[in-house]
Amino acid sequence: MRLLRGADHALQAQRGHLLAWGPVCIGLGIGSFFCLKRDPDALIFGSLFLTMIVALFFIRKSDIRGMLAMAIFLAGLGFCITASRSYQVSAPILSFRYFGPIEGRVIALDRSGSGALRMTLDQVRLVRVAPAKTPERVRLSVGPTQRTPLIGARVATTGHLMPPQGPSEPGGFDYRRHAWFLQLGANGYTRNPVLTVMPPQSGLALQRFRQNLSQLVQHRLDPAISGFAAAIIAGDRSGVTQQVTTALRASNLAHLLAISGLHMGLLSGFVFAFLRFGLCLCPPFALRWNVKKISAGAALVTAMVYLGISGGNVSTERAFIMVSVLLCAVLLDRRALSLRAVAVAAILVLLRRPETLLSPGFQMSFAATTALVAVFGWIRLQPWKLGPTWLRPVFTVVISSAVAGLATAPFGAAHFNTLSHYGVVANVLAVPVMGAVVVPSAVLSLCLAPFGLEEVGFWLLERGLRWILWVATWVSGFPNAQSGVPSPNSWVLPVFSLGALIPLLWQGGRLRWCGIPVILLSLGGWAGSSRPVVLISSDGGLVGVLTPAGRAVSRKAAKGYVARSWLAADGDLSEQAQAAARWSASSLSAPSVPEPAPPKAGGLRRIKILGFSLTHVVGKRQARAQTECSAADLVVTNVALDLRGPCRILTPALLQRSGSIKIGSDGILVSARDVAGNRPWSRPWRR
Repeated sequence: MRLLRGADHALQAQRGHLLAWGPVCIGLGIGSFFCLKRDPDALIFGSLFLTMIVALFFIRKSDIRGMLAMAIFLAGLGFCITASRSYQVSAPILSFRYFGPIEGRVIALDRSGSGALRMTLDQVRLVRVAPAKTPERVRLSVGPTQRTPLIGARVATTGHLMPPQGPSEPGGFDYRRHAWFLQLGANGYTRNPVLTVMPPQSGLALQRFRQNLSQLVQHRLDPAISGFAAAIIAGDRSGVTQQVTTALRASNLAHLLAISGLHMGLLSGFVFAFLRFGLCLCPPFALRWNVKKISAGAALVTAMVYLGISGGNVSTERAFIMVSVLLCAVLLDRRALSLRAVAVAAILVLLRRPETLLSPGFQMSFAATTALVAVFGWIRLQPWKLGPTWLRPVFTVVISSAVAGLATAPFGAAHFNTLSHYGVVANVLAVPVMGAVVVPSAVLSLCLAPFGLEEVGFWLLERGLRWILWVATWVSGFPNAQSGVPSPNSWVLPVFSLGALIPLLWQGGRLRWCGIPVILLSLGGWAGSSRPVVLISSDGGLVGVLTPAGRAVSRKAAKGYVARSWLAADGDLSEQAQAAARWSASSLSAPSVPEPAPPKAGGLRRIKILGFSLTHVVGKRQARAQTECSAADLVVTNVALDLRGPCRILTPALLQRSGSIKIGSDGILVSARDVAGNRPWSRPWRR
């Protein structure tokens, strides 16, 4: 009884801090929805609504019952909001491979992972596809020599389209789910000219303004940095070169490319500080008006304008909400930097777009913000100061870079499978320049542009960006600047997040340190995560086998995205050609039958692993040559195959229904469909 009373008192101590736990409860409901193997039926929703209604009667209780009732209600709210959002964005998905004329209106431009220019089209028209079955939006990669189309223009071309692809391995990143919430019903490419059928008409005026602003920036600055500048000012990353992106990622400065909390915070903070200082220089005005609130209001309007200019994507909306909460706290005479303010921002983001809970941007952004607010809040309560006054800005930058880097490192490693070892050094050297030079000069350029005097700001902007790119190139050139990290099991990251939030959000008492064992448990589970011995792509075009030297892949050039995804998930930074050379290497642990390199028209790869013989048949020539097999054979092919024998054959038709396949050390086959279940975004399509 004493233990129960102690637990009850500890929980009651959190009631005044309940708002900070709100995003956690809502996140549990959102995560529960995505963990289901099929859509919830009426019985599940009815039971949930009944439970939430019952919970409402206990919310006002001041004991443990009220706490649990509030948690149950918020979790149910998160579940229902996610289900509603899933049905709200429902749109047709292309059900087959399409080649032919494509017509639509350009609504967005960006770059793919390989650096190719992509355009997103709406108001799509496809030949021989009924309007009711035509995707709401499609994304099309264009050739390198293609002229950049205008936003809002109606264009036409001839190209290839196919439905969004599933995860490259069971349990991996599911692009189909990501595309579902973006209403992307097809992806593809074209190597034909993109013709403008109709110039931009009414609508999309803000998007066209962004494109014009991006072109202005790119024309006025050196090509080496113009894409970087356009990404920061207008949110247009279509001009960023692959070399710049690689250097920024290797130095842990890639967050400077995306308009996020840093950019929004720096811009709003600069406007707030500039106006407050400038208005204070006018004593009659400063004595009669609340300069602090006027500056906060102006900074809020500036943030709203920047939200519109930057495109209003998910990361920018998240940053705007966070900055708005902080500035509104100033207007209401509340403490701006508090965990409650961060919690309000997280709740608003999750209620608006609950699918962002699964995105690395949401997780890393709020992890860094929560850690920074908690650490600097603790420092503020200490009797000591961060050194002498003139050194405090330096210590503040170093501490903030270290705290943000440590807070986001587990999430970055889990999602991107890389760890930058010198990220703190790069951020300490680059972030102050971003705040002190780049952001003010960008604001100055935009303010002087109507008068034709933007060159003054562009000159300062160019110097600041050149310094940041030099730091990125210098740091990325350090020996072992990056290392690969294997992907953890699916439960590791949620458990780690919960363990990290307990010490940060729990108010007083020794129970807050219960989060440390939870963190250690998740890290131990990460270290003990095992990778599949065999991986098979969803079309049978690639097979990967885990060896002591790393994963060996069956082809050295084709299926590059899948091969890179497998190697990254293994924590392997090797190229596909290196992984292909391992297939016939003598270091294979299992007895193998090495085969010569396949001819251009196709090939055959064979290896003995896990007690069976795995054969990969590529191309029609090799398929015709294979006529018999035994019970100990597992045959994977990317074409139709007619074999006589008791072997198991994984044909393209079977893989189309199952998705990618993994085989663990126990020899059991698990498909992507087994993991994802039967959800609207994961249903099979015909090839």
